[in-house]
Amino acid sequence: MEWLSLVLFAAVIVLLLAGFPVAFSLGGVALLFALLGAALGVFDPVFLDTLPNRIFGIMSNQTLIAVPLFVFMGVVLERAQIAEGLLDNLSRLFGKLRGGLGISVTLVGMLLAASTGIVGATVVTMGLLSLPAMLKRGYSPAIATGTICASGTLGQIIPPSIILVLLGDVLSSAYSQAQLSQGIFSPKTVSVGDLFVGALIPGLGLVLMYIVYLVGVAILSPNAMPPREADETEAIPSLFTVLGALLPPLMLILAVLGSIILGLATPTEAAAVGAFGAMLLAVFKRALDLARLRSVMESTVRVTSMVFLILIGASFFSLVFRGFGGDALVRDLLLNLPGGVFGAMLVVMLLMFLLGFVLDFIEITFVVVPIVGPILLAMGIDPVWLGVMIAINLQTSFLTPPFGFALFYLRGVAPPSVATGSIYRGVIPFVIIQVIALALLALWPELATWLPQRIYAG
Repeated sequence: MEWLSLVLFAAVIVLLLAGFPVAFSLGGVALLFALLGAALGVFDPVFLDTLPNRIFGIMSNQTLIAVPLFVFMGVVLERAQIAEGLLDNLSRLFGKLRGGLGISVTLVGMLLAASTGIVGATVVTMGLLSLPAMLKRGYSPAIATGTICASGTLGQIIPPSIILVLLGDVLSSAYSQAQLSQGIFSPKTVSVGDLFVGALIPGLGLVLMYIVYLVGVAILSPNAMPPREADETEAIPSLFTVLGALLPPLMLILAVLGSIILGLATPTEAAAVGAFGAMLLAVFKRALDLARLRSVMESTVRVTSMVFLILIGASFFSLVFRGFGGDALVRDLLLNLPGGVFGAMLVVMLLMFLLGFVLDFIEITFVVVPIVGPILLAMGIDPVWLGVMIAINLQTSFLTPPFGFALFYLRGVAPPSVATGSIYRGVIPFVIIQVIALALLALWPELATWLPQRIYAG
């Protein structure tokens, strides 16, 4: 009856497409299938006895404490209008260059992505701040919207990213499970810090590829990205003004990442530093009063509650899925695919790409990765490389028309004059860039694994 596990998976997807809440869909469908399986004698209810231990494991997981702290940090920086000051100064600095505003939006999107780590928040914020300015400057709607969507999704891969925190925790368990299945009883470990360091080169490389593309468009299609008009009187900001807007968030990001990379703090401790530093920046900007702080805390609680409720539902789902023998079925399917490791990895990446159209990264991380992760890692795949590949793959999925989440986020804040077709046309070149980045990472895994090995050697 292992095929019942696939029916279970399909039933969850159908409910999610119908618009039912994710956490309740996962837990509710799993419970119904468990009762049905027990009635038919093909599911052992003893599996459900381990659910309290799983929930307690979630509650006592030190790494996951970083999630509300990073969310708090991102919401504070968003409410403190850090991005607005950055965009204003960088656009005035580069505005006279053809394509300068597009490059400014990409750089601000990178910094905002590293600050918030939440794709939806970054895309919406950049759409509200930069899209009117780009259209006013005469930018092609396709170029403007494509740049905003692409820079907004950098929150998937630029650390400290929430998806990397969640992926790091899930892959750590999957890596231990894979080694134990191979008879290795003193398993190596992989941490969130390893994933942060591994994502640095691919993430910054993506930013560089975006900028190269924008420069190329500015040269080949100058009318699509005009410079600032000569009669505009905005003064070029001084170096002191630019550094005053750029350095505070940059130093905060470096403090968070630096403390992790240098081994001075765990990701959870670094997240606490980031949350406290974000509050200090907001206070110094006089952008944080008691009412705004309460709003920030409410937003943090909502996002965190959503994440952990989905995690509990996903734990229930994976428990029932394994109870039906679904993990053994998936392992047999992947091991018997033509092409060996390459074939298995290709099928998993395609599956995650397609699921990214209908599921958010949280559901994919908590539902799909625990199923396929131990199998792939037992086949000898590096966990850091696998994590970065998954992050970039999902980032590509969230950009791809017609179902990409980033497109919906931007469509919600874009003016009616911007056609949906323009948004779709604008993101296609960036999707191609993402696919190229995935291909390069597949050909040279060292792009993700070299830096962690160099930093943590010995």
